[in-house]
Amino acid sequence: MKLANEWKEYKILDMANGQKLERWGDVILSRPDPQIIWKDKSYPNKWQKINATYHRSKTGGGSWEYNKNVPKQWQIHYKNLTFNIKPMGFKHTGLFPEQAVNWDWMINKIKSEKREIKVLNLFAYTGGATVACLSAGASVCHVDSSKGMTNWAKENVVSSGLQDKSVRFIVDDVIKFVNREIRRGNKYDAIIMDPPSYGRGAKGEIWQFDNNICELVNLCMDVLSEKPLFFLINSYTTGISSSVLQNILNLTMQNKYKGKIECGEIGIPMENSTLVLPCGIYGRWEK
Repeated sequence: MKLANEWKEYKILDMANGQKLERWGDVILSRPDPQIIWKDKSYPNKWQKINATYHRSKTGGGSWEYNKNVPKQWQIHYKNLTFNIKPMGFKHTGLFPEQAVNWDWMINKIKSEKREIKVLNLFAYTGGATVACLSAGASVCHVDSSKGMTNWAKENVVSSGLQDKSVRFIVDDVIKFVNREIRRGNKYDAIIMDPPSYGRGAKGEIWQFDNNICELVNLCMDVLSEKPLFFLINSYTTGISSSVLQNILNLTMQNKYKGKIECGEIGIPMENSTLVLPCGIYGRWEK
């Protein structure tokens, strides 16, 4: 498992009873996580300092309970990157801190090249990977079906001081967009995708991971440059093993471009503890 262990302003303080206690800068949140099935708290006193708790509803969804003043928006930093944090209706904050593992990897890959790297970021959400790649000197095409998330990504780019870098923001269904890029003859040196288990495109198109992931990866073969740098797939889909992502990359990337494939879990260590929270899987191809 690869650990996101270089954060200064984000920490998991404790985990118990299906909830993770997190510090986001100066704000302490308690949010549900299905991986936390044990009952015992390691640091009971820390749970007395919560600013807000997200409670799941038995009928679906949930809501925030605010114990102390919580700003509508605040910022945290990861190295030289700045992100805007906002508690959302479905427990999220607009950032997945575990992805710092992948940001560091992408930044190192891009900086190691002596050429301009064009990155295609699909299901790009609020732009964590977009900001990371821009900071390393790449140009990025950021694609997401949500206008709200795309606007949030623009805020993160500006907050990180990268607004003058080469970035395109596209609100569209990713499969439709990739098909158009194929027709246009546009090529990319690196592809990132973080597909949801289920989602809807900009015009109501239905995405299902099991049904659509292989189609999308195969399509992406036709928008890669002659000398691709990397291909990264993230997933949080329950029941999918990282070996599945490895198999998909073997059948596509490795058949066409000989390189190195790696897969596994990513996680976040709990502060002052040996406990680690598993936070999804990845599959990587690199030249």
